[in-house]
Amino acid sequence: MTTVNVYLNFNGNCEEAFNFYKTVFGGDFPYISRFGDMPPQEGMPPLPEEMKNQIMHVSLPVSSETMIMGSDTGGEWAPAFQQGNNFSISINTDSKDEADRLYHGLSEGGQITMPIGMVFWGEYFGMFTDKFGVNWMVSHKVV
Repeated sequence: MTTVNVYLNFNGNCEEAFNFYKTVFGGDFPYISRFGDMPPQEGMPPLPEEMKNQIMHVSLPVSSETMIMGSDTGGEWAPAFQQGNNFSISINTDSKDEADRLYHGLSEGGQITMPIGMVFWGEYFGMFTDKFGVNWMVSHKVV
């Protein structure tokens, strides 16, 4: 089953925001990682010290089928953070073929932020802004 969730971006206060959301929705974070956990990326400059403790990814279930997810922005992929553009629609698919279909269909005429492909956290993943200015993330968890 394909699921759609909201992915929120923050300017250094993601952890504070998600701790607040947890007081409202309850529950626990099934996954939380920091930029300092990321392995070095070939061709990318070293991570600044002040970013190492910032949130790379966090998720908080709000129902049996939905969750809110988030991260602090930064790096090459998010240089223009502004309030109002700080979210993406995240699509999680059951198959690589479905991920490809949605990624290529929705990104047509838009701007690719991250080409779809395997990433170090074990997912088939890509990001783009569609031709209407909406930010999207498409992923398939490879097992």
